[in-house]
Amino acid sequence: MARTRGVYFLASDDEVKKIRQKMDEAGIRSMGAYLRKMALDGYCVNLELDDVKEVRSLLRRCSNNLNQYAKRANETGSIYADDIRDIQERLEDIWQELQEILVHLSSIQ
Repeated sequence: MARTRGVYFLASDDEVKKIRQKMDEAGIRSMGAYLRKMALDGYCVNLELDDVKEVRSLLRRCSNNLNQYAKRANETGSIYADDIRDIQERLEDIWQELQEILVHLSSIQ
């Protein structure tokens, strides 16, 4: 969407200071983006993504292990029960993390 129309307003030094503080709290660097979001929606949401980063890390480890197990299975022609249990445990950890994230996200108002 092309933005071709300017919308301008004046603010005091204190108001600009408060706007910048709220921008920092929301993690937004662009004043134009912040003011547009606030004018259109009335709020900005800044999500803490540490839980998502943890799930990504768990998925990466699980994926790496699965690749190692597949390589071993191709080399030896067999799959080990311990390897299957390890993958199952890791996937259960991932599902648990995802459920916690979904509960947290559903509580945001």
